[in-house]
Amino acid sequence: MMIIKRSLEALALLLGITYIVLQFFAFFDEGRAVSALLLIVLSILYGTYTKYKSRLFFGFLLLFSLALSQDYLSYKIQLLSGDGSDYSYYSTNILFMTAYLLLITKVLYRLNFKVVFFKFTMPIIVLLVLDIFCVTLVTNTSKNEFTSFDYILEFAYNAVIMLLLSVVLINYMFRNNSKSMLLLLGSICLVFSEIIQWAYFYTLEDDVLVFMYSLLYVVAFVFFYLQSQHRCTGPEPMYLEEDFREA
Repeated sequence: MMIIKRSLEALALLLGITYIVLQFFAFFDEGRAVSALLLIVLSILYGTYTKYKSRLFFGFLLLFSLALSQDYLSYKIQLLSGDGSDYSYYSTNILFMTAYLLLITKVLYRLNFKVVFFKFTMPIIVLLVLDIFCVTLVTNTSKNEFTSFDYILEFAYNAVIMLLLSVVLINYMFRNNSKSMLLLLGSICLVFSEIIQWAYFYTLEDDVLVFMYSLLYVVAFVFFYLQSQHRCTGPEPMYLEEDFREA
């Protein structure tokens, strides 16, 4: 069993490297296929060999795999309606948003809201203001590219990923442990990957941006997989200045 697990982990790493290389050399269609396969392998690894499983995190992996698979197939099949609307664009983005919402729910599910709001009232307010500002700013950079419905969808999508980043940051401040730190690092990488990808498609086409968002995407799921191997525990005590003086 351990040999199979190690083989799947090696395969996932190889797929991640292959994805980055394909993206950098503009083989985007092939890159979509490899990224979908990568998430399928990670889903198998998590569902079969992870000791401390979370149904919500497993659902996140499955929905993300489904969204990537649909994204790849949509480019092959090109399911367009008679008026030129690409329904796969909407369904794929909704699947991604739902996957992120499952991950957000997973984090919120084990939070003590009373303690969190009492201890982190000001950080929560600041993060909320920053989220609204960033989502509006990023979405408006390409406002002229969208129809009204597309704009609403993109605004909602950006809002969800910024909410994810804020929630996992609060979770790390609350728990102060390795699992929450790895989840935060993965979320940071994933959000920045999304932002850089947005910049590439709508603002500046540059090969460096392709490499950056592809690398961050792979690194994000490395962190997500690593955190999934840790058991969810209660908050760890903060290191206070008095502790160092006493030592």
